[in-house]
Amino acid sequence: MTTTAHALVSSDDVNGTDVYGRDGTHIGAIDHLMIDKQSGKVAYAVMGFGGFLGIGEEHHPIPWNKLTYEPAQGGFVTDLTEAQVQGAPARQDGWYADRDWERRTHEHYGVPMYWI
Repeated sequence: MTTTAHALVSSDDVNGTDVYGRDGTHIGAIDHLMIDKQSGKVAYAVMGFGGFLGIGEEHHPIPWNKLTYEPAQGGFVTDLTEAQVQGAPARQDGWYADRDWERRTHEHYGVPMYWI
């Protein structure tokens, strides 16, 4: 991700940005963002975890407020564990339109719901 002195960033620059655990361990990369059409807030970063060269990689939507950009790291930092991600509520096709799934997911990660 491009490091600049201003607060705004293009979604193009966020896609592909690495995500690290608090201990500095690389845990994945952002594949794309999900943005609430009405509020304009970023709701989720869909992250790729695991796999090798894109094969076997799993994608999981992570609530945006679980990530903090760390300029020194050149990426985002989170306190998520692999077990938390693997234990997140199962999602179906169309998960992004299922408010019950979103509520359970935000509760699972212990973060406020973006739509409130």
